[in-house]
Amino acid sequence: MVFIELPPQLKTLIKQNEAVGLTISKPEVSLTHVIDQLEHDYPALKGTLRDPITKKRRPKIRFFACQKDYTFHDPHAPLPQVVRDGQEPLLVVGAISGG
Repeated sequence: MVFIELPPQLKTLIKQNEAVGLTISKPEVSLTHVIDQLEHDYPALKGTLRDPITKKRRPKIRFFACQKDYTFHDPHAPLPQVVRDGQEPLLVVGAISGG
């Protein structure tokens, strides 16, 4: 089970207060697999993390795991083992901007 910690706005959108647990039946779980499964299990999230046509990450969304920024890593590369094992969550963070 992979645990995903979403920003409060997205938790509200899917009516979830806790981290989201996903069962992904792939040997090497990647960020792409996680987003695919999130969009499948929670259709309201479709298009919030990535563009639905190009599949590119939304500019204001960041991904962190094990205190490391995975935003610009290859989205098909395996996530760290501790994330894949459910020992550490994958954090989805909405960037803060303004003037």
